[in-house]
Amino acid sequence: MSDRRALLRTLPAIDRLLGTSQLTELEQTQPHLLIREAAQKTVDELRQQILDKQAPLPDLDLDAVAGLVATKVAAMAKPSLRKVINVTGTLLHTNLGRAPLCSDALLAINAVAQGYSNLEYDLDAGQRGKRFTHVEELICRLTGGEAATVVNNNAGAVMLALAALAGGHSAIVSRGELIEIGGSFRIPEIMAASGVKLVEVGATNKTHLKDYANAIDKETALILKVHTSNYRILGFTEAVSGEELAELAHQHDIPVLEDLGSGLLIDLTPYGLPREPTVREALKTGIDLVTFSGDKLLGGPQAGILVGKRDVIDKVRKHPMARALRIDKLTLAALEATLRLYLDPQKALAQIPTLKMLSLPASELQQQCETLLPKIMESIGHAGDCTIIAATATVGGGALPLAKLPGRAIAVTPKNMSVNELITRLRSCDPAVIGRVQDDQFLIDPRTLNNDDEKLLLLALTQVFTQ
Repeated sequence: MSDRRALLRTLPAIDRLLGTSQLTELEQTQPHLLIREAAQKTVDELRQQILDKQAPLPDLDLDAVAGLVATKVAAMAKPSLRKVINVTGTLLHTNLGRAPLCSDALLAINAVAQGYSNLEYDLDAGQRGKRFTHVEELICRLTGGEAATVVNNNAGAVMLALAALAGGHSAIVSRGELIEIGGSFRIPEIMAASGVKLVEVGATNKTHLKDYANAIDKETALILKVHTSNYRILGFTEAVSGEELAELAHQHDIPVLEDLGSGLLIDLTPYGLPREPTVREALKTGIDLVTFSGDKLLGGPQAGILVGKRDVIDKVRKHPMARALRIDKLTLAALEATLRLYLDPQKALAQIPTLKMLSLPASELQQQCETLLPKIMESIGHAGDCTIIAATATVGGGALPLAKLPGRAIAVTPKNMSVNELITRLRSCDPAVIGRVQDDQFLIDPRTLNNDDEKLLLLALTQVFTQ
């Protein structure tokens, strides 16, 4: 240990490190403060390594330590939020940012971000305007609603609607619809935060119209219907339709709010997907207000959309919480561009990545795999085996929970490393490659592979298998 302590005296001083040619040149591209911090961290780590009797003694040559500092600077200079390649086969992967945006949305963001915009300025009237008007007409045209507004996400939309329509009073919800959404946020908690008293009716698997009717009293301000978009109760079940709820509620002069969650604008059953109510269908039942996400089945940016009766939307807009949850200009630009594509459903299916991935047939995925397979084999050489297998993709993001999307994937079996080591190495690439493991094989699902990312994927595989 005495030898190790003696070695501590040979650790290079920070100023001496910063004076090396390697780090002096680095200051041309990186901030001095970042380099100094990296140098301090490197020296601290070397000190701990020396004091650890189990660790090997480090090389304290000045140039060697400067090299360690340069490596640390490169790691520290990387943005925290960065691009990854998704080959998991999960389309709306919450951890990977959910829906990728269409090219029109990206162009719209770029145009608005570069300078000023008419975010809250009415160009025709020459006076202040409202930001929600940029998408309101589009939303109403696509859904049949009388009025619409938007906030930052769907949980915010539900919370705002509850506070505006039932704050200080009670709302009735079926026990089978008290869902938990991402991040452990639950409907009862959102209701409590909105200042709304929860009144549960029915049972987990069955709720009848009479359950709602018996629960209505002078404190009832709202009936909340929650579409269970992230799970299904199967078997001996029964739920009350939107038409029945709307008729009952309107007899008592109270509104009905339905949280649709995923926000489907066009019917996807022709592509083999399970039946899911569209926003237009929900509003046709007579329900007063519908909320849904912009970044799930709609395929746009993260947003919470509220559409329905004009008088109800007016109450929502006037609530103080509406400002706290308001949507920003870049999200608005992306959302408007995405919604415009829906005016032509075929164009939406072809150009919105989420819809395109959802509707890909297995035959096309087979062709993609056959084209990609020899390129992957060339990248990994003799260090692994790969083959095309049948595989199912999932929608993810709490949408279409029972949907299994039949397709194909390329299964890679490494020879010189474990599958766990392979996925760890792929995560360290730039950009990182995220896939899934099945039967001790690494699967590459082309359904979620952006065409522009194919070369980056092959480069990552070459790097990992030739290390």
